Amino acid sequence: MNRFAAFHRSEIICGWLKSMAYNKKTAAKARGTGVAGGWAMECYFGSCQLPQDNELDKSAVVSFNIPEIGIKFKAPFAAVDPDHGDLAALLALLEFIDGNQKYFSKRAYQIYGNNLKVINGVNQREQIPEKFAYLLAKALDYREKYRFSLEWIPDKDNPVHDSLFD
Repeated sequence: MNRFAAFHRSEIICGWLKSMAYNKKTAAKARGTGVAGGWAMECYFGSCQLPQDNELDKSAVVSFNIPEIGIKFKAPFAAVDPDHGDLAALLALLEFIDGNQKYFSKRAYQIYGNNLKVINGVNQREQIPEKFAYLLAKALDYREKYRFSLEWIPDKDNPVHDSLFD
């Protein structure tokens, strides 16, 4: 099975149907969400489990999307479960922001994801399994460093799923 076939098959397995396409009009209306008294850049993160017999020898694809500046990132990742994949996707986004401060300085971020357990864990409303404590600590360190709000959105509204197979 070639790499494209593995990704195509994972698209079917993840259940991302064309009927769940991202509504660009809704996104345009949502631009400029207020966060802590300022305007925020919207960012999205998520992951998708890959089939076990894929050629990449990875279990997931982690991704993030920053529509305002046209950034779409995706990479295979060896996740132990979906929560691990989503935490890795969030950290990839935060590390990208951190590493590109000449483009992102003095901004607030409105970050959306569709994994409520991860969002509640980073927002310290829910306990995350101990095996992910070091990842949670990294996310909390970024929270101290940057202004961002982290909120849940439905799976169908998360544009990382639309861009995953672009």
